[in-house]
Amino acid sequence: MPRVIRLVTVVDARDTESPTEMSVSVRLDAVLDDGRTVTLLDGRGWTAGLRGPGVTEASDGWSGATAEEIERMARIVVGPDEPFGGRTQADMDADHGRALADRLRTAGVEVDPTAVCSLLHEVVLSDALRDRLEPAR
Repeated sequence: MPRVIRLVTVVDARDTESPTEMSVSVRLDAVLDDGRTVTLLDGRGWTAGLRGPGVTEASDGWSGATAEEIERMARIVVGPDEPFGGRTQADMDADHGRALADRLRTAGVEVDPTAVCSLLHEVVLSDALRDRLEPAR
């Protein structure tokens, strides 16, 4: 039976209608020891825009964004979520682990919910996203 060896969050640039916005998509994959990947979360991401005095249509929504900031946000976006409604962070972590383990189980991979959350978690920024951050690259 395949075993999960790490988690990888893949972050890519998305096009928007406005040059004053930056938008990214985020996907969380589990990497298996047989080389396959299983998508655990998809369709995640965020959009941020420049607003206020001095912002024009020529303003670049990607200016000021850093790889470190995007990596930090990507980790937040794939969870676990913040506690709400009297739940603790431990509750949220446990729910997140169960959801990921259930997704893996559907793909034929058995994993302990606690173990999946303690795996190495790498964030990979796509070349297209890096190009937006470093246009002269």
